[in-house]
Amino acid sequence: MIDDHHPLGDPLGPLSPDFAAQFVRDDRRPPCQLYLISPLDVRGAFPDRLRRALAAGPVAAFQFRVKGVDQHEAARLADPLQRICADADVAFIVNDSVALAKRLGADGVHLGQSDGDAREARAVLGPSVQIGVTCHASRHLAMEAGEAGADYVAFGAFYPTMTKVVEHQADPVLLSWWSTLFELPCVAIGGITPANAAPLVAAGADFLAVSGAVWQGDEAAAIAAFAAVLA
Repeated sequence: MIDDHHPLGDPLGPLSPDFAAQFVRDDRRPPCQLYLISPLDVRGAFPDRLRRALAAGPVAAFQFRVKGVDQHEAARLADPLQRICADADVAFIVNDSVALAKRLGADGVHLGQSDGDAREARAVLGPSVQIGVTCHASRHLAMEAGEAGADYVAFGAFYPTMTKVVEHQADPVLLSWWSTLFELPCVAIGGITPANAAPLVAAGADFLAVSGAVWQGDEAAAIAAFAAVLA
């Protein structure tokens, strides 16, 4: 494994900015879609907020991301949210935990670089479950994830974010490069709002992963605003 904390963010080195200028999205790729990530606290009124959000505009997937609770409690918190997603025909993705994804019969699991290998997750979860892998700003990690059988790769952070500490700053040209060379979908993540999303869509993102921009205000208004950008 090549060190992901390379000073350039990628052991392969920087991409030419000209790559983005030449990028034209392949017509065979579906339009960019919204990938909604939960806040860390999903208790109380959150299920109602999720229902409102999913009713406000198209959402392709919802990632259940909680920290610091045991698997039993996580499963209890996930249950109503998984049912809301099923009713809305939205994929339910579990963050970090292959074991929890298996327990819930989730539609997918999202793995950080320290959460295990996509091959191992596939062996546990089977062929139909969607497996995503965080690749930060690294083309090398993304190609490794693809070779390991991931269903999508996630790049970021593209913008400053309050949701987590940003160690890897990604440039939109990374999305253009990936989308030109590989069919595997790519997700853009990190500080994305309706106001700054358009360049990432233009650069080639297949999905925009969003959290704070939705949950730190009126979730229905935020989803509607993203829908307008993606329309």
